[in-house]
Amino acid sequence: MFEGVPIHWFLVLATAMFFIGIYGFLVRKNLITMLMSIELILNSVCINFVAFNKILFPEHLEGMFFTLFIIAVAAAEASVAIAIIINIYRRIVNIDVEKMNEMKY
Repeated sequence: MFEGVPIHWFLVLATAMFFIGIYGFLVRKNLITMLMSIELILNSVCINFVAFNKILFPEHLEGMFFTLFIIAVAAAEASVAIAIIINIYRRIVNIDVEKMNEMKY
């Protein structure tokens, strides 16, 4: 899988994805784009786990298991977050972060 690709390519890709996710989370005002930025950050961590596992311990699968666990947690987090966002949209008719200044029923 990684035989012809040096590890620094994976590290550059994961670093770029991580900082794009951080930038998107801090700059964007829409809840959906903030959720997508968090998913981008989690995927960059998964790339690091898989790359370092393959380079340092190619006979073990700990990095793969951590990656599967992160993907499962990210899927659960995304489904709960989307349900919350839909509920907010139904009540306030807006998902802009700056326009949600109070939580009410």
